[in-house]
Amino acid sequence: QVHLVESGGGLVQAGGSLSLSCAASGLTFSAYNMAWFRQAPGKEREFVAVIRWSGGNTHFADSVKGRFTISRDDAKRTVSLQMNRLKPEDTADYYCAARGAAYDGDSDPRRYVFWGQGTQVTVSS
Repeated sequence: QVHLVESGGGLVQAGGSLSLSCAASGLTFSAYNMAWFRQAPGKEREFVAVIRWSGGNTHFADSVKGRFTISRDDAKRTVSLQMNRLKPEDTADYYCAARGAAYDGDSDPRRYVFWGQGTQVTVSS
């Protein structure tokens, strides 16, 4: 059984930083694209970042580019999201997601098979 467990959310002031982590089990982690999505109240789930299975190519939503970084440790089966220069509009529940190795469609949540339970990030102004 696959489990994705996020941690690291919390409350931070605008301009601050937070680091999220997702621990995976029950899957061949190195063979999966790993992504972060977020969902604010009343809004649809949106893509934040992905790191691919092969060589760790990364892609980011325009709204977070230059502020967020994503990394993975295949030995530890973890994927992390470092969030810097946070803005109030970054406030959302953040979800870790996994899909099989692929080279496109990473921003579409329907492509992802496994999801974590989410961790809340609140950025105060």
